[in-house]
Amino acid sequence: MTALPKVSELLDIVVSEDGSDIHLSAGSPPIIRVSGSLVPLVQHPPLTPADTEAMLKSMAPEGMWETFGVNRAIDFSYAHGEKARFRVNGYQVQGAVTIAMRLIPNEIRSFASLNLPPILEVFSQKTQGFFLVVGPVGQGKSTTLAALLDRINETRAEHIVTIEDPVEYLFDQKRSLIHQREVRIDAPDFPQALKAAFREDVNVIMVGEMRDQETISSAVTAAETGHLVLSTLHTNNAAQTIDRIIDMFPPNQQDQVRVQLAGSLAGIFSQRLVPRIAGGLIPAYELLINNSAIANLIREGRTHEITTVIQTSSQDGMIDMDRSLAELVRRGEVTIEHAYERASDPKTFERYI
Repeated sequence: MTALPKVSELLDIVVSEDGSDIHLSAGSPPIIRVSGSLVPLVQHPPLTPADTEAMLKSMAPEGMWETFGVNRAIDFSYAHGEKARFRVNGYQVQGAVTIAMRLIPNEIRSFASLNLPPILEVFSQKTQGFFLVVGPVGQGKSTTLAALLDRINETRAEHIVTIEDPVEYLFDQKRSLIHQREVRIDAPDFPQALKAAFREDVNVIMVGEMRDQETISSAVTAAETGHLVLSTLHTNNAAQTIDRIIDMFPPNQQDQVRVQLAGSLAGIFSQRLVPRIAGGLIPAYELLINNSAIANLIREGRTHEITTVIQTSSQDGMIDMDRSLAELVRRGEVTIEHAYERASDPKTFERYI
């Protein structure tokens, strides 16, 4: 079997089994992730180094295989016919090619179908500000951001520019004009693409990930100057996100960044995917909405108090993670054990149950 048909067969399995990822490593059979758990495809023989090299080489866009030879790692997106797209990371392990692929469904799902809170609709209506979706790797951040962006696309006539590495969800133009730019193909890096956006008559900017100080600085400036900026960050909760952003800057700039962030931040949505009793995964979440109390805490460097404000501000639409987990348990969606594992503060969670 040649590389492409073999890859296609394996990706069909990911789609049919409702998997999220597939790992292709020399010395082991293909392994897929379903509902958060890794499942070896034992009916397939262990892959050889020649297998994984041929697979990556057959999928890599023009010029990417040469890049792998230099950097020993590459990222790109791969279209699996009309069925789905995958985000591909090829990397080298002890001299052999190893591949991790994440499924990007063709369908962009709604807030309701993703079991996300209706209040996210509010952020799709904002015309400026900085909104972040945060959480560890593999918790559905890109899917939530795509749902938010598609809601804007459905309801508003705006110019939307996405800056991604690589491009993941593909958007059909509905009411909005959408341009999706891929780092290294359409722009050299995130900061350059963000700076260029100021000259592109853009209303909404989506940055795939906040990776460095220069990107964050440009994003905050864009949010201050009349743009809605959406992005993701690998942090655990709202308070940690604010600290991470500020800590990226040298000490002599941090007070100014606090002021900028206090004025430009719209909200922070943190999510975790929890195994569902009925099968699959369901999100638990925390939502910070920037109001005067939150803005004051950011300006004054009192981020350790933010979680308490979230817990006591449900009347304003804020949601804290432990309350969200407790609600999932009460509704019979998840087990108390799985919820407890993901609780921010076990004692607070116990009070909610």
